[in-house]
Amino acid sequence: MTYARPTFDSDPDSVPRMPPWVTSAHAETLEDVAFLSGAALSHLHLVLGYEPVPQALLRDRLALRAAEACVAFSGRLERAGELRDVVHLLRPGDLPGPAGETCLAWRRATEKPVTVKALVRALPELQGDQIASWLDAGQGAPVSRAAMVLEAVLNDAPRAEVPALIFADATLAQALGWDHVVPLLAAGLKRADMRKRGEDLRSACHRALVSSAVEAMRLSTDLARRAAHLKAVAPKLRAKGAEAAVSMFLTQDAVAPASLPLPDRSARRLCDRLVDLGAVRELTGRDTFRLYGV
Repeated sequence: MTYARPTFDSDPDSVPRMPPWVTSAHAETLEDVAFLSGAALSHLHLVLGYEPVPQALLRDRLALRAAEACVAFSGRLERAGELRDVVHLLRPGDLPGPAGETCLAWRRATEKPVTVKALVRALPELQGDQIASWLDAGQGAPVSRAAMVLEAVLNDAPRAEVPALIFADATLAQALGWDHVVPLLAAGLKRADMRKRGEDLRSACHRALVSSAVEAMRLSTDLARRAAHLKAVAPKLRAKGAEAAVSMFLTQDAVAPASLPLPDRSARRLCDRLVDLGAVRELTGRDTFRLYGV
């Protein structure tokens, strides 16, 4: 089922805001926390159909946060900046390593509309039949369905946290009528939550979705403003290929100058120009091998 979204004006400052009572309320029972997660997801649903928010960029940035959380679950220390480096500075033939594979899996999971085929593309080591079987494990309301899928995968493969969380978010997206996976659960769950089962796991998922939806709303507002500024300064760019470059910045968390559709020197000059205009930021703090993003 697909749920319609109301239309709003195109002002980035009019992004719907989360009611403060969602974050200030103290929920003890499963019923209370389920109510709050439903309210949070309802408001996020509006934002995911809001034109000024760069949706692909939002998903890519949430994917990075989900990857960072999953890497932490596995006991590794790579943070967001290091994961960016692994993904964007790979050369042909290089192996990304476990942390890089985690980041790539989340990015691939969010790029295409939710289907079993798209999930196989994100996690090619798994078979489509097995993925479909796990997705069918969820029943009931959206968050309950997602929690049941998460539990089913972890029961079958206790160390498969990344696939489990990707499939849980995919199940949630399908239940809510979202076209794409929106990474939410991984960043909100704690490592100890991954060992919970039944009602305890459902409660943990509801709590995770409240905090993650609030953060996604905040990020959406920020990205809407930044995207509006980038679009406003785009006519000032004279380089051939600048329009395609701007499109890349509006869809990807980070962009290396070498990946832009311009000669190397022109690409670096364009990135410096966008930084001077306040439209993009340099994300690494390095003098070489720089990455840029909205």
